[in-house]
Amino acid sequence: MGKTIEILDSTLRDGAQGEGISYSVQDKIHIVRALDELGVAYIEAGNPGSNPKDMEFFEETKKLELRHARLVAFGSTRRKDTSCPEDANVQSLLAAETDTVVIFGKSWDFQVTDILHATLEENVAMIRDTVAYLRSRGRTVLYDAEHFFSGYQANADYAMRTLQAAVDGGAQTLCLCETKGGCMLDDCARITSAVVERFGASCAVGIHTHNDCGLAVANSLVAVGAGATHVQGVLLGFGERTGNANLSTIIADLQLKMGYECIPADRIKQLTPICRRVSEITNIALYAGMPYVGGNAFAHKAGMHIDAVIKNPAAYEHIAPESVGNERVFLMSEVAGRSLILEKIQKFDAKITKNSPIVADVIKTVKDLEHKGYQFEGADGSFELLVRKAIGKYQPFFKLHYYKTSGEIPLVDKNLYAFAQLKIEVDGHIELAAGEGMGPVNALDRALRAALKSFYPAVEQIRLTDYKVRVLDGKSATAARVRVLIESSDGTDSWTTIGVSYDVVEASWMALVDSFEYKLIKDVEKKFQKLL
Repeated sequence: MGKTIEILDSTLRDGAQGEGISYSVQDKIHIVRALDELGVAYIEAGNPGSNPKDMEFFEETKKLELRHARLVAFGSTRRKDTSCPEDANVQSLLAAETDTVVIFGKSWDFQVTDILHATLEENVAMIRDTVAYLRSRGRTVLYDAEHFFSGYQANADYAMRTLQAAVDGGAQTLCLCETKGGCMLDDCARITSAVVERFGASCAVGIHTHNDCGLAVANSLVAVGAGATHVQGVLLGFGERTGNANLSTIIADLQLKMGYECIPADRIKQLTPICRRVSEITNIALYAGMPYVGGNAFAHKAGMHIDAVIKNPAAYEHIAPESVGNERVFLMSEVAGRSLILEKIQKFDAKITKNSPIVADVIKTVKDLEHKGYQFEGADGSFELLVRKAIGKYQPFFKLHYYKTSGEIPLVDKNLYAFAQLKIEVDGHIELAAGEGMGPVNALDRALRAALKSFYPAVEQIRLTDYKVRVLDGKSATAARVRVLIESSDGTDSWTTIGVSYDVVEASWMALVDSFEYKLIKDVEKKFQKLL
């Protein structure tokens, strides 16, 4: 392994500025533990001077014992006309009691004069004074040069002077922030190289990019190529506007493709599981097309591709999915071919061959169902159940006698306007249950959990993470057939199930039942394997 690259994750600070992102104190603690487990060097945990929640979080983190990462507090330079001992933000950084702090200051003369309404000399003094003050209080200081690339292009001499001020104050790292996200690759490489040439002997040079031109990852990589040894970003790339540099991609690119070490070598296999955990805590769906860690990163659909990958994965995969903790997926569809069907079936019965009648039967069933509107490429859970039923490896966990749903208008409660009642049978035992919720599907979900939990406590672990409805025939208006996809998770694994009907509630019920049965079957198999 070659040169080490320091990784600073800003999920809890820069990432939290993304639309719809809101962390509780406990959420933040869970993410800190996940990032520490991944092995990043620094976790930028927030701005203790910005709000009471961040200050409470820093109090709680004092109890944490981290194995790999160092928590850092983030804040600005002192305000103009204010000394560091009198500046509330600077004092809050000291109160956070992290041994490392990140300070940001202005590098662009326009930002200084037109936004801060300060003189250029005063801004230089603010940077130098703040860094020096924090160093005198025993803190390691990483300096974020905000708007550096815009500032350098507008007035290179002044931008460099601001960096010199941070170095004079004792900054350990100069991180060049591509704040507006509009820098092109050649400019990023050229400017980073100039900074490395000037300051690289006295401190580390870092890069912090945004994705407004879709180049955040690329600019981070070219900056490393130009000599940067410190990279900042957000694990899953979300953040303000179009987001931040995606660290899951950058870490994998640098470590697996370019010969750098970003995290401990034995941690790279945890990349996908930890990304999934962070997405769960953040309450967002992990984008399936995300490189390395997405659900489709190693997914294959076309029959020729699948056949080739089964013979030799290197035919269409640039790395082994297991190297980042992901897995190969063969998307089931009418174009997938006999090889995929066989590969799926052989998971349950290795004796079945390509010419076995059961393979042709499953292909026919899939084609018939897709003609009706099913789409198994995005419903791995339902497809596995289909195969199990075809080869006799399926036993239902319960029998439905009936379900009923109803709505209430006007609302009896602002959060409840639908009700469900159902009757099921488990091993001859009858169970009646009811549920109420935000809609008929939510009410059915709650009723089914209530009915099953005494028989199968594991259903309490199931969380529905996504719900999609697609109208299959727009010409039929409200009489159209609909397809429902439900994505579920138990905190460790994720799976998707499907239902198709003219009745959206019935389609949802089909997908819901498949989701519960898929989880229960997997749990039974895990227990059986432990006994072997």
